[in-house]
Amino acid sequence: MKISEFKTVLAAQETISFQLPDGSLVPSHFHVTEVGKVIKHFIDCGGTERLETVINFQLWEANDYDHRLHPEKLVSIIELSQNKLGLPDAEIEVEYQAGTIGKYGIDFNGTSFLLTNKLTDCLAKDACGIPQEKPKLKLIDVQTDAQNSCAPGSGCC
Repeated sequence: MKISEFKTVLAAQETISFQLPDGSLVPSHFHVTEVGKVIKHFIDCGGTERLETVINFQLWEANDYDHRLHPEKLVSIIELSQNKLGLPDAEIEVEYQAGTIGKYGIDFNGTSFLLTNKLTDCLAKDACGIPQEKPKLKLIDVQTDAQNSCAPGSGCC
């Protein structure tokens, strides 16, 4: 989800909730401790130079159980960050403390923002010799013509 879409969804909410991939909710007393621009400049395993930019939100919780971040406050934090840091309309990545700092994508289900799992991937599969996945077909979907079919009495078996 890009930051513009996040702000649009957020502006229509009365409360903010984040749901982890396992279905549990980030405790409602969370803080957004950072809004930033993360630039990753790297060479992939195929030798291609790449530049990626994401908007980073860091969620954190303390023992201040009465704390609640309201949507309009988060919008103001985002807008301050946009003005001061020149944030592009890029994808959001959320950091949240799990066993270690977890990085998540973000989506919305109509009620909560969903923290979605992010996966590593090879960006140069052709250079690494990784074969493309063959499409999986259901046998029922495979079309046969009369010449290649094995009908009773056809002598094919």
